[in-house]
Amino acid sequence: MPLPQESGLKKELGKALESAAYPTAVRCLSVVIVLALAGFALWSAPSLREVQWSFATLSTYGLAGVLLAWVGWWMVFSRTRYADDELVQTWLWDKRVHAREVATFKIVHWPWLQFIVSPRMLVRKRNGGMTWMHSADVRLLVAFGESVIRQGMQPSASSKA
Repeated sequence: MPLPQESGLKKELGKALESAAYPTAVRCLSVVIVLALAGFALWSAPSLREVQWSFATLSTYGLAGVLLAWVGWWMVFSRTRYADDELVQTWLWDKRVHAREVATFKIVHWPWLQFIVSPRMLVRKRNGGMTWMHSADVRLLVAFGESVIRQGMQPSASSKA
């Protein structure tokens, strides 16, 4: 059985692996939903002008609209990158995991639903934190998993003594 570093899914000649965080169908659907909600808001504007709005209600609707647009933006433009044993996903905040920090991981991938449900990895860090990393290309997550396994196969300094 080949070692993880010998498999065909490693980085090619030092290049970093990168992909969209979400599949094309999800990104298109998020654009459609945001545009449909914006269109509905414009269509409803004449009747909404007749209502007496309190500041709290108006600010809640405004904040909800900004939040929907912001999340829609990140669904479309979020990227996942693997380089130098580190996995980074740009999102509302950047999620970053280095292979040496990983205690356990699990790749969740449903190939028959990959067009709408992105492959993702549940990473449990040694400090107790957990995070989900998404990638439209499962090979990127597998390559990071291989680097975690390589880290675990290296003898630690305490076992050498």
